[in-house]
Amino acid sequence: MFCPDCGTWNRGGAAVCLRCAAALPDVPSRPDAPDALITALRQATGNRYRVLRRIGSGGMADVYLVEQETLGRPLVLKVMHAHLSRDPEMRERFRREAEAAARLVHPLICVPFDYGEVGEMVYLIMPYLAGGGLADVLGKSRTMPPVRVAEVGVQVAAALDHAHRHGVVHRDVKPDNVLFDEDGNAYLTDFGIATAQFHARLTASGRAMGTPHYMAPEQAMGKTLDGRADLYAVGVMMYECLVGFPPFDAADAFAVGYKQVHEEPVPVTEVNSEVPAPLAAIVMKCLAKAPEARYQRGAELAAALDGWLHDAGVSREGYARTNVPGVGAAIPAYVTPHTTPGATER
Repeated sequence: MFCPDCGTWNRGGAAVCLRCAAALPDVPSRPDAPDALITALRQATGNRYRVLRRIGSGGMADVYLVEQETLGRPLVLKVMHAHLSRDPEMRERFRREAEAAARLVHPLICVPFDYGEVGEMVYLIMPYLAGGGLADVLGKSRTMPPVRVAEVGVQVAAALDHAHRHGVVHRDVKPDNVLFDEDGNAYLTDFGIATAQFHARLTASGRAMGTPHYMAPEQAMGKTLDGRADLYAVGVMMYECLVGFPPFDAADAFAVGYKQVHEEPVPVTEVNSEVPAPLAAIVMKCLAKAPEARYQRGAELAAALDGWLHDAGVSREGYARTNVPGVGAAIPAYVTPHTTPGATER
């Protein structure tokens, strides 16, 4: 809804405005009024889903809450923007990457249930996660307790380890793409949409694509990526969760990308001295400029965070759905991006 005081758009369910902190009116949720687009969506999906309301919009797609008619369960419908669906290259990459993501069977990866194309309408059906997103949490509180940051980091790293071992590099790990279920488990999402839009070499020009604040140096330079670029993004995300802002910021995307490549981040403990030094060291290792200086596998990062949590006396019960093979064991390093099976960018 729009804030009545400053006019800022806020995510559904927000209690106060994220910009001016004014209390937002309590408006009961209800389905959007029928319109031509919703009618078209019902027809495109064969009337299998009842469209309840639009819940978001991004650079790649509009997002709707729907109800599956046959089972009565809530799902998410993501509809590719029409101007993108008319581009044959973007349409094909959307389909190809969605197909790849659908093969990632992991308890902490949110993957498509269905995919369809009807004319210019291209859509995905995704699970609905009722716990909101990491971006919502940061929008309300700016930071999170170190233990919670590590728990989320373990689960995201575990999900990425599975994806990387199956040849998929996410390329757009950020708070918007981490969602929570009702029990607080963190799910990595938008493999299909994010990788279709933010492809490291979307065109032959080598122009780098991505969300600049979370891009690894090699991604900012438009180089070929492997899973270690995703682990850099996890480091950025944990840094932001601990101190309240990402390590690099600037007036425009180019300037942020320049800093990713050429500047060193301010150490976590210098920004927030209350962050435990061992956890801060894990985050800073993720942010190493050279990929070979970072954690080499998602399982290796998950094991480091799991070890810190264990030393801090935290039970694994709260984040036990990691399902990381070999946690605590030696993790083989990358040799080169081209000789690591399943790890290089597709």
